[in-house]
Amino acid sequence: MANHDAQHRPGSPFAGPSSGTGAAGAAGPDGRPAWRRFLPLAVLLAGLAAFFALGLDRYVSFRTLSENREALVTFVTEHAVAASMTFLVVYAVATALSIPGGAVLTVTGGFLFGILWGAGLAIAGATLGATAVFLAARTALGDVLRRKAGPWMQRMEVGFRRDAASYLLTLRLIPVVPFWLVNLVPAFFGVPLRTFFWTTLVGIVPGTVVFAAVGNGLGATLEAGGRPDLGVLFRPEVFLPLVGLGLLALLPTVWKRLRARRGLDGTDAGTDARAGRP
Repeated sequence: MANHDAQHRPGSPFAGPSSGTGAAGAAGPDGRPAWRRFLPLAVLLAGLAAFFALGLDRYVSFRTLSENREALVTFVTEHAVAASMTFLVVYAVATALSIPGGAVLTVTGGFLFGILWGAGLAIAGATLGATAVFLAARTALGDVLRRKAGPWMQRMEVGFRRDAASYLLTLRLIPVVPFWLVNLVPAFFGVPLRTFFWTTLVGIVPGTVVFAAVGNGLGATLEAGGRPDLGVLFRPEVFLPLVGLGLLALLPTVWKRLRARRGLDGTDAGTDARAGRP
């Protein structure tokens, strides 16, 4: 009964076919042609394909940074504002296209701009890029995938939406799930844009600051011909506090579940007592 109601209640992300058209329909719920709904996602996928087809992935490396560090440092020194905006745009586009190399870009930001400003630019770029992916996926595929997934997705949607903020903060704080995947899943579960945006903005702060700090000391490492240790995020002294923050983010959800279960048990006990059952 709950799943049936979820499929047909107004505004539900699992609304049946009567609430809109499918992927192959001529128009969406808002009357726009289907191709317009798919256009943002198609642009992102085309950009990702072009990135690899042109071989641009080879430039997202510490070798490239090492070979061009003097020119980059000079540009940042002489054109601080332009350099900052360029880095922000590059980071946002890279995130929106789901290009591998976010850690390299964050370390580069720490190297060029220092810990605080470099981390701030990376956080802003990552949040904007992640939001673009979220909106594109929600517009193009959200309804279609949820409708095809069936009961399993419906059960996941109910629980995820109810405590979306806690779940997303945990997924952002504990970096074990790929960043691009956490950008997509909330779109399919109907998470509000505002919730997605602020949990991304806040949740990526600790990990970003760690990588920016690595970049801040990168000069000596590059001069020695070495490479930065990107595994620093998984060292116990760094990873365990992140896990602790992630668990703290889940506490409200756990507390609500315990209260709900306790209330249910109390109601059952009271009903049994009034009925004279042991």
